[in-house]
Amino acid sequence: MTIAAPTQVKAPPPKSGNEPSRRVYRVRGGVPLRGEVTVRGAKNAALPILAATLLTDGPCVLENVPDIADIQVMIEVLRDLGASVEADGGRVVVQARDISSCTTSDVLAKRLRGSFLVMGPLLARFGQASAPQPGGCKIGARPVDVPVMGFSRLGAQVAVVDNRFSASGRLTGGNFVLDYPSQTGTENILMAAVLADGVTVMENASTEPEVAELVDFLRAMGARVRWIGPGTVAVQGVRRLHGVVYRLMPDRLEAGTYLMAGAITRGDVTVRQVVPQHLHAVTTKLVEAGVRVEEVEGHSLRAVVDERLGAVSVRTYPYPGFPTDLQQPLGALLTQADGESIIHETMYENRLGYADELARMGADVEVAGQTAYIRGPSRLQGARVKALDLRAGAAVVLAGLAADGETIVEDGQHIARGYTDFAAQLRSLGASCVSESVEPGA
Repeated sequence: MTIAAPTQVKAPPPKSGNEPSRRVYRVRGGVPLRGEVTVRGAKNAALPILAATLLTDGPCVLENVPDIADIQVMIEVLRDLGASVEADGGRVVVQARDISSCTTSDVLAKRLRGSFLVMGPLLARFGQASAPQPGGCKIGARPVDVPVMGFSRLGAQVAVVDNRFSASGRLTGGNFVLDYPSQTGTENILMAAVLADGVTVMENASTEPEVAELVDFLRAMGARVRWIGPGTVAVQGVRRLHGVVYRLMPDRLEAGTYLMAGAITRGDVTVRQVVPQHLHAVTTKLVEAGVRVEEVEGHSLRAVVDERLGAVSVRTYPYPGFPTDLQQPLGALLTQADGESIIHETMYENRLGYADELARMGADVEVAGQTAYIRGPSRLQGARVKALDLRAGAAVVLAGLAADGETIVEDGQHIARGYTDFAAQLRSLGASCVSESVEPGA
């Protein structure tokens, strides 16, 4: 008997694991959201704090860490450098005793802008660090000139070759003023300075709550850091830091998104585990627009809409101003407000692109330069739209909650970068919202 040779079938190329799987959100509107939702730990605090665990060879136990895509990538970055990382249900244990590399992977850096945050800790502890220009959401130019300048002012030798940054040398404290209050720049320089010789005084530093959280974490590790004036921070370098157990602050951006989700559906939503002061600029604008916002039991905020919404004007600005990360969800909400609302984006030049997606759903919105003019209320219709980035994705999902029919949000994987179980959280409030994986090529 002759056995025929098996047909040669070309196997598909193996998945590299370097890119997130594509997701689609399916949203049906028309249901007022009601109930309670609890926010997770702050993404923008977790990323620098994870990077800061590289400053010590002792174990660091972090609690209330959000289970989101960006955190998973940062954990990969730490492991790639040689750190031992265990993650389980919001608890992450990092042991950076046996670091084997001070070079950040190009592949991982493309997936996460926050990957550049490891430069400061590596430089401080080992005297060298190298990383490429980082990636992340395409919301506009986000240069790394501030931390690079800071490393140089601290005495490091800095070089840029083929879009890769390298820094080396023993760091010494210094006095300088940042060109602008860059959040990641401030964080990176702080982490570099805590092990430097002498005192560092940095003016025009970012005062975002997440920066203050990093300062508290560094202090818990034994760093000597204190605020000596508005936007001015002083660091007395120490020889070594120790491990610590630390619980992360709640995510104000997640909290603000859920408050707006309740408002856009004319519902009644209470957001648990928040710091109300961190959202003061946001809740002030919501109240101005006609949303009733109440502080409940000290650590919760309730948003209720029982009257017509009105137009407002808002300009994004560093904390304590209105956060740029919430202007897109606010833009979706303002499609339901009477009159013409104006949003002026001062921080990122590409952050108003979501207006085109809202227009596909029937919103009356016009963009001129860095300003969006939103005239409402508009009767939104379900449509096929795209999540252009993390917060733009949240915005079009919110618009879908207020629209007639079904809204399909493509490229929904961006949303998972900053929200834990976004669809499930919305469903817990009564929304019709599901998130589905999309097969390659579909």
